[in-house]
Amino acid sequence: MSQKPHSRIAAKPQARAPVFAALGDETRLMLVAKLCSGQPYSISQLAGDSRLTRQAITKHLRVLERVGMVRSVRSGRRSLFEFNPKPVEEIKEYLDSVSAQWDQALARLKAFVEE
Repeated sequence: MSQKPHSRIAAKPQARAPVFAALGDETRLMLVAKLCSGQPYSISQLAGDSRLTRQAITKHLRVLERVGMVRSVRSGRRSLFEFNPKPVEEIKEYLDSVSAQWDQALARLKAFVEE
């Protein structure tokens, strides 16, 4: 008997923890929001309208890079960073799976109470 896709996704929540941890920081959320535009940005561009140093931005980008949400591409002497949506899509699938499980549990509870 094969598992349903959402069961397979929910089976390994610990695999999702690093992505949730990476998104648990306000600065990294800001960087992801900016990078979601689809345009690659340099560290200087990302730090431009922020009070953060380029070193701080780099540190946060490395965290996002480790979980696969950001990838860097060399352009001459500088690195450009771009968003990779795959980890976010996987998190969305995971949360949809958890939501479906809760919906099923609530439906069972409702049926039990109404009997």
